Amino acid sequence: MTEPLDLYPSRIGGETRILPRKEPVVHGPRPTGDGPLSDDDLEHFERRGFLALEGFLDAEETAALREEATALRERRAGSEAPEVIIEPGSGEVRSVFAIHRSRATFAALARHPGLLGAVTQILGEPVYVHQSRINYKPAFRGREFYWHSDFETWHVEDGMPRMRAVSASLNLLDNHVHNGPLMLVPGSHRNFVSCPGVTPERHYEQSLRRQEYGVPDPEILEGLVQRGGIEAPIGPPGSIVLFDCNVMHGSNGNITPWPRSNAFLVFNALDNALVAPFSGQPPRPEHIASREHVEPLEIGGRG
Repeated sequence: MTEPLDLYPSRIGGETRILPRKEPVVHGPRPTGDGPLSDDDLEHFERRGFLALEGFLDAEETAALREEATALRERRAGSEAPEVIIEPGSGEVRSVFAIHRSRATFAALARHPGLLGAVTQILGEPVYVHQSRINYKPAFRGREFYWHSDFETWHVEDGMPRMRAVSASLNLLDNHVHNGPLMLVPGSHRNFVSCPGVTPERHYEQSLRRQEYGVPDPEILEGLVQRGGIEAPIGPPGSIVLFDCNVMHGSNGNITPWPRSNAFLVFNALDNALVAPFSGQPPRPEHIASREHVEPLEIGGRG
C-alpha cells in the first residue's frame, strides 16, 4: 500500500518553517442555503479562523452539561484512568477525554442540531467526533495551555491528513478576561507552522499535561501576533467558539478565585479519517484520537 503524501511535514528536525495551507477553510457551498450560519458568519470564520456565538445553548441545556462536568471531575479526582489528565504539581483534574462516548449528555451535545448543522456547513460533508474532552481550569491553580495548532499535533501524532476539522469550545462557566480564557491569533490558520525537534515515544503521556514539542519558536509566534493580534472571545455559560483546526491558540493560567471549564468537541470530515501517524510512531490511544469510532453523526441518532 502506498504511503500517503505528507503535505505538512513537522518535527523532522531543523528549524521552524512556515508552509502555505493547501485546502479551503470553508468547504460548504455559498450562498449557504439551509443551516444555522449565515454567509457573514462563514466569511468571518474563513477570514479569522474562528467564530464566537454567545448564548448558543439556553440556560437549562447549559446547566445540565455543567452539572455533569462537575460530577465527572469529582468522581475522577485522583483517578489513574488514561482518559483523566491530572495537573502537574497540584493534582487537580486538568482534562477528561472521550466524554461523548462515556456521558449521554455530551453524546447528545455532539448531535445538537445547531452545532452539527454549523460544522457541516463549514466542512461541507458528514462528520464524526475525532476527539472530545472537558478542560477544567480551577481557581488559583489552573495551569496554562501553551500556544499551539491542534492540527500540527493531530497530523504528526494521529495521522490526520488534511485541515478539514473544526473544534467547538462550549463555556460551562463564565469565561472572562481574568480566568484564563481561550486566546486565538486571527488569520494564523492560513499557514502551517512546521515545528522543530522530533517527537519522543509516547509523547502524549506528557504533552497533555505540558506540551514541549509541536510548539512554535517565540519569533514565529511574535510574527503571527504582529500580523493578526490576539483575541479572547469571552462569554457567559452557553456561549460557544467554533475554530479551525489550524488556528494558533492557547490560554493563560488562572490565578483568580473564578474557575473556568469548557467542553470541547472536535468534528472531522469523514473523508479526512486518520491514516498512520506522520511521526512514524504508533497511533495515540482511541480516547484521544478516534480510529475505530468513525461513523457519521446524525441529528437525534446514535452516531
